[in-house]
Amino acid sequence: MNDNLVATATVNVAASADEVWHAITDPDLVAKYYFGTRVESDWHPGSPITWSGEYEGKEYRDHGTVLDAVPGERVIHTHFSPLSGREDVPENYHTLTWRLQPDGEGTKLTLTQDNNHSYEEVEHSEGNWQQVLEGLKGVAES
Repeated sequence: MNDNLVATATVNVAASADEVWHAITDPDLVAKYYFGTRVESDWHPGSPITWSGEYEGKEYRDHGTVLDAVPGERVIHTHFSPLSGREDVPENYHTLTWRLQPDGEGTKLTLTQDNNHSYEEVEHSEGNWQQVLEGLKGVAES
């Protein structure tokens, strides 16, 4: 089994990189497109990041650490969800990389998630992240 399969999702947003960055980092905006999830972080490298909400009637609180953040360009952070059923140890964390690139009058946003344990997990993650990015696009463009 390959434990470093990468899931990728991409969307072109008709908004500036600053507007897309705001949609990624503002808790109130995130809740609008990320299944009601509340994100909390100061977005500085080394700082904690948490996501909390309710999924299928169960409350959750995912967590990670901001590894790198350059407003309008990229944010890289780890992510662990207790709902994964895996042990809460660093080798079970994903690293998520959000890259913003100029694209004509808008911004191309690419999200990668590493450390997937199967091709099925990659496919599932890509579908979920694509849905999140399409929602982010709607929020950033409005």
